[in-house]
Amino acid sequence: MPTNLVLPNLDGLYEHSPWVVEVALAQNPQGFQSMAALKAALALAVESSSLDKKLTLIRAHPELAGKAMVDKTLTSESTNEQGKAGLTNCTPEEFAKIQKLNSDYNAKFGWPFILAVRGARGTGLTKAQIMQTFERRLSYPADYEMAECLRQINRIAEIRLDDKFGVQPLLGNELWDWHEELAAFSDPEFKERGELTVTYLTKAHLACSALIKSQMLGEGFDDVRIDAVGNVVGIYRGRPCEVGEMSRSDRGVLPTLLTGSHYDTVRNGGKYDGRLGIYVPMMCVRALVKAGKRLPFNLEVVGFAEEEGQRYKATFLGSGALTGDFDPAWLDQQDADGITMRQAMLDAGLPASLDEIAKLKRDPAHYLGFVEVHIEQGPVLNELNLPLGVVTSINGSVRYLCKVDGMASHAGTTPMTRRKDAAVAVAEMILEVERCAAAEPELVATVGQLHVPSGSINVVPGVCTFSIDLRAPVDAKRDLLEANIHKALRAIADSRGVNLQMDRILAASAAPSNPAWQARWEEAVQSLGLPVHRMNSGAGHDAMKLHTIMPQAMLFVRGENAGISHNPLESTTSHDMDLAVQAFAHLLNHIQ
Repeated sequence: MPTNLVLPNLDGLYEHSPWVVEVALAQNPQGFQSMAALKAALALAVESSSLDKKLTLIRAHPELAGKAMVDKTLTSESTNEQGKAGLTNCTPEEFAKIQKLNSDYNAKFGWPFILAVRGARGTGLTKAQIMQTFERRLSYPADYEMAECLRQINRIAEIRLDDKFGVQPLLGNELWDWHEELAAFSDPEFKERGELTVTYLTKAHLACSALIKSQMLGEGFDDVRIDAVGNVVGIYRGRPCEVGEMSRSDRGVLPTLLTGSHYDTVRNGGKYDGRLGIYVPMMCVRALVKAGKRLPFNLEVVGFAEEEGQRYKATFLGSGALTGDFDPAWLDQQDADGITMRQAMLDAGLPASLDEIAKLKRDPAHYLGFVEVHIEQGPVLNELNLPLGVVTSINGSVRYLCKVDGMASHAGTTPMTRRKDAAVAVAEMILEVERCAAAEPELVATVGQLHVPSGSINVVPGVCTFSIDLRAPVDAKRDLLEANIHKALRAIADSRGVNLQMDRILAASAAPSNPAWQARWEEAVQSLGLPVHRMNSGAGHDAMKLHTIMPQAMLFVRGENAGISHNPLESTTSHDMDLAVQAFAHLLNHIQ
């Protein structure tokens, strides 16, 4: 894209609201480096406007299948969009349902429902998808829903820009299609319900690995294999180094850049978690092959077989095998049907041999580092209207299972001053956990499980169990948060005369990004004309494992629907995926 983007007529980009374009142009008199830069400026113009301006912008949009459509007074852009979604050809029943949804939505919020009906791929949502989204968003609070409407308006403008420039995110569209193809495989029962679940070494899992292997071979990888734990490993070999380029390793072989992510899923999960990190580099290899280009290093793309710990409690099994962290005890673990991991491996044609698994450990001396592209799995980029973010650190975490023992007693005869209520003590503890984590912006803590065993409506609870999950971007902050929570909860237990038991069940160190590799991601984002947003990762990733033996850094891609993940609503757009491919390609081509 040229440094000064030549703009077509942008009338109609924002429905009856030319001021958005006028503000964006006025703030950027030197022009725009790229389409991405223009989109960022337009989104900023909307975000920085007054509340009245935002409401006026939302209300400028027509209802879906509403009066303007019936009267044929829609703008040409809206006519095109509603037509692509089939809204101009509703059955009487569909039309009546949409009118009822429009009425309910307007009554609750006071503005029309806004949805980019051409969807994440740009080809149009189905009427069923539109109505499901309508119904879901009716339950949202007003402030959130207003923000979502504005995000949808920016998405509409993004698609309209494509139409005006006569361009499409072709690489992103193909990535979108690859994810759909892979999502066709799901474990039994889940598949029948239309849910995506792919757990370690099931038939669906083996079908996924076979497809990824086939795709890698089809896109021109030089060597593709499925290793001893089921990882799909593709190598695109580099060319001999020339003068001025990176030196070879001591053993006279080209160094290797490692990348990839996992292809297993949680139960009833999303299509992009992990898989995006396999397909983005695969698309870059395709481009290199088409251009007949070799890099001055090998590129190794790994589809990790297991990261989620769903069938067996062996989280990060795939990447852990590469770091030498495969636990021998895992082979004897049984799944819910009593099948050991060893037997599952043998049934899948894997050797189930500790000697063979040990051979998978990578020698960091041969590697430049590990980079990973991943959907954000959170709301930050979505709220900031930014397609990409650069990860500064993967949070370290600690988890506890806790138990408070009080005294069970009669709810009617025990005075309030004489109670040792375990549940009330835990309620106070939960608030204290929240207070401790809220003391600093980068800290988080969650009580995700809460249970009163054998609880009865007329009994003061004698026992209450709960969990604690706390996370921080560096270990020192994690440890201080842990100590503060310990001290605060012990004080509550003492003051209430109850006994507190805290069992630490997990501790994972933080994984700060390597400064040099983080800088490469930042440069790649800037090359697209986008602002660099640096952020922590609250979730764990395969990069967290590889961090133990080599430098690593991650790129996040914006998620739709408030960035929700581990959920069927997990989504991203073909435009954002296209930008991720461009950023990855820039990184590959600028490694010195």
